[in-house]
Amino acid sequence: MSSTGQPSRRAFTGLLTAGAGLIALSACTPETSTPSPAAVDAPSGTPSATATTQAPEVTPAAAATSTQPGPSPSSAAATQYSLTDPTSPWVVVNKHRPLNPQIYVPADLVQPAVRLAVSGEASLLNSTTAAAAEKMFGAAAAEGVIMALASGYRSYSTQVATYNGYVAGSGQAAADRASARPGFSEHQTGWSFDISDGGGACSFQPCFAEQPAAVWAKANAHKFGFVVRYPWMFHEITGYFYESWHLRYIGVEAAMAMATGGIATLEEYFGLEAAPDYL
Repeated sequence: MSSTGQPSRRAFTGLLTAGAGLIALSACTPETSTPSPAAVDAPSGTPSATATTQAPEVTPAAAATSTQPGPSPSSAAATQYSLTDPTSPWVVVNKHRPLNPQIYVPADLVQPAVRLAVSGEASLLNSTTAAAAEKMFGAAAAEGVIMALASGYRSYSTQVATYNGYVAGSGQAAADRASARPGFSEHQTGWSFDISDGGGACSFQPCFAEQPAAVWAKANAHKFGFVVRYPWMFHEITGYFYESWHLRYIGVEAAMAMATGGIATLEEYFGLEAAPDYL
């Protein structure tokens, strides 16, 4: 991360599972990987634009653009939030839906009181996500499961350096499979983060799905308002292969509704079109 002098890219994951034959796409970028020399140093100037007003609350049906929408949110989740305002816990960022503004910076970034595997900007989350993460990490610890914050907030300038490093090293097509374009990264919202087991076992690799931290999160994260944003075999909808480490806060009501309704992706839950590739 630019504030620490460390590179800010996840190593491009090889095969999704042994013998699966799928090249893993990655929306996340941990602090410890170096895809190419160009990706190491982020630009010195970090944009400071923030969204200062909350967009009008809308129902997901009003915000959906798909001509073939998926399941709509459960009526149990009575509260409705904007799907476009980056200050909203329901903002949907994918390969069809960039942040607006693209250089958005959360106004309330804080470092949560949890086990950290990173420092600098990557150790930050917005205040709502941080509070929920503290509760979730504490609950996991109470059950003997070690969980660490492996990558949190990522600024626009960091993503520029990261993405451009991949383009320089492998070309744009490969970069789009390995990295979110600047302004299209969910990490920039402060609503998402990556977890590890605190010891580095299988970090950002397919085998992490079998580690206790990932198993616990998959079974329990919804109780604290989180979902596994890029679930198994839904890459044709989300644009990314399975990332058992990437959690996204949407609030307890919505996360519980998705879990009880068997809805795997935000795109389906909010009735949005699939976003497997950039437009």
